[in-house]
Amino acid sequence: MTGVMSRRMIGAKLGLALFGTVVMSSGPVLAADEARELVIRNHRFEPAEIKLPANTAAQITVRNLDKTAEEFESKSLKVEKVIPGGGQAVIRIRPLAKGRYEFFGEYNEKTARGVLVVE
Repeated sequence: MTGVMSRRMIGAKLGLALFGTVVMSSGPVLAADEARELVIRNHRFEPAEIKLPANTAAQITVRNLDKTAEEFESKSLKVEKVIPGGGQAVIRIRPLAKGRYEFFGEYNEKTARGVLVVE
């Protein structure tokens, strides 16, 4: 019995050691190198233009100062996130190539518009 227990313990320890190596070597999936803030006020995004460096992960904290919910949506960024009235949300942005990536508020699409400029 001791031999079986010893082999199981060794197997378990080896498995944990290998798992730890894989997790530690892969690093975080999307560590945000850049952080930006965006405010929704009067059904508009402020600022309407955000700049980020190319090939850099980022996070955008969106604070909704309106009383009603708004959805941050971008087809080019492949993001949809509802931000409740008076609430906030964090949008994680993967490293992007240079370009312009439009976003809008789906609930107030005519006024809530913006662009992420990656340089």
